[in-house]
Amino acid sequence: MKLVIVGGVAGGASAAARARRLSESAEIVLFERGPDVSFANCGLPYYIGGEIAERSKLLVTKPVQLKGRYLLDVRTRSEVVAIDRAKRTVRVRALASGQEYDEPYDKLILAPGAAPLRPSIPGIDLPGIHTLRNLEDVDRIKESIDRGLTRAVIVGAGFIGLELAENLVRRGIETAVVELQDQVLPPLDREMTAPIAERLRAHGVDLRLGQTAEAFESRPDGPGLVVRLKSGDALPAELVLLGVGVRPENHLAVDAGLEVGPRGGIHVNDHMQTTDPNIYAVGDAAEVCDFITGDRTQVPLAGPANRQGRIAADHIFGRPSRFRGTQGTAIVRVFGLTAAITGESEKVLKRADRSHGKIYIHPAQHAGYYPGARPMTLKLLFDPESGKVLGAQGVGEDGVDKRIDVLAVAIQAGMTVFDLEEVELAYAPQFGSAKDPVNMAGFVASAVVRGDYPQMHVEDLPDFLHPQSGPAGFLLDVRTPEEFAAGSIPGAVNVPLDGLRAHLPELPASRPIAVTCAVGQRGYLATRLLRHAGFDARNLSGGYRTYQMHHVDPVTTG
Repeated sequence: MKLVIVGGVAGGASAAARARRLSESAEIVLFERGPDVSFANCGLPYYIGGEIAERSKLLVTKPVQLKGRYLLDVRTRSEVVAIDRAKRTVRVRALASGQEYDEPYDKLILAPGAAPLRPSIPGIDLPGIHTLRNLEDVDRIKESIDRGLTRAVIVGAGFIGLELAENLVRRGIETAVVELQDQVLPPLDREMTAPIAERLRAHGVDLRLGQTAEAFESRPDGPGLVVRLKSGDALPAELVLLGVGVRPENHLAVDAGLEVGPRGGIHVNDHMQTTDPNIYAVGDAAEVCDFITGDRTQVPLAGPANRQGRIAADHIFGRPSRFRGTQGTAIVRVFGLTAAITGESEKVLKRADRSHGKIYIHPAQHAGYYPGARPMTLKLLFDPESGKVLGAQGVGEDGVDKRIDVLAVAIQAGMTVFDLEEVELAYAPQFGSAKDPVNMAGFVASAVVRGDYPQMHVEDLPDFLHPQSGPAGFLLDVRTPEEFAAGSIPGAVNVPLDGLRAHLPELPASRPIAVTCAVGQRGYLATRLLRHAGFDARNLSGGYRTYQMHHVDPVTTG
């Protein structure tokens, strides 16, 4: 068996190492266009910022180690330029000499990754405009920064864009971020990103949401660049970093006649086989199955790429491994705040016209009586009939990673919100609560699915308070007078929970009532009380804190 692998980073290196563990006799050849294999892409922004001090730490392994430990034929600076499926050969160009030769294969794994997008914007090729993909890129960027530049513009507010923003500010560089959408971190739902936008501005980032870069120009009055925005504003910069997305490196597959999807991803089955059974594709270049919807998708993440490389090697050597699909579990840190997502977002479910329920909770990451408790926000999405968990998002200073990981496993296991009520998690006051936030999400969502109490959402308030027909709703705030005075939803009437029973005769029995509090817990108790008393009451999910997340305009407000 001769196995040839194209691409030596996450998916390709994992496939090569797994293949050797499965077969000592196989001939394994690994081609990598760049000088490095198996380097830590995800660590590149932190090397730029100095949090990772040594470049060598980014090298997970070196070609000589792969050769010595795994007996792999590793050929760096070698670009595969064509595939001959009939002859089962690849055409290889040695970049140092320019010479080309053919290399035969029995099985071929394509792991070329994805390339950063460089949109067709006037001036896009000017010096000082960079993308970040590999160690050569990071060397160029870091060299520019080390020379002492003071201003940078990042185009794109996705995960990589925000990681770069944090690390540029860490280096003392005045940083602006330009994003086409009206939110940062577009995979998340907009309200969940409002705290991240506020934190960016609090650290001096000039955040330009709902904006596009329309041109890059050289500064007429000296060195550097000018980024011209659709709004007409011009941002000066000595460095521009592009983080507007990636495209799959699919030209080998396309030229070889392999099937690709509408977004360019190489079509594969659950064994990672392409439409040619002797050719596999893994990682960012592959189009795989969405675990929840079953739709074809591309999610460029390191974890799935590594698993896919392993699965492809397994199948080649006779093991029945299958890729179950991706659910897009991702996390980012931005100036001490963590934002994370797993499964489907609400906007994706809406686009798919899939029925869903949602709840918001705002627990502390550990027991409130233990010093250092910090709040977080969790959003849970679920099937309104079965309670099956469809997705989750979290934002907070601490503990978000733990809860998203638990909920990611819950999605993989096909668990329901009723299962979340019962899940047993480690508890000590410095780590969590006896009723962990995951349990609390399960309690709230299960009550909704069971019909224990109705709830409504912030976006329902305008129609509730000002309906086109029927009586106008009554908004009841059951927080303390002090909390109410510090800020409230317009039109709300304050009756604290502890005195609510005494004021029942004063409430409008002929009007529907929406109850709000700080985070939803007191609202739930008040809703139960009111319904027992015969009122048509429902709880505002997540309370006033969720209302604030929806109504802080991150485009204009810091």
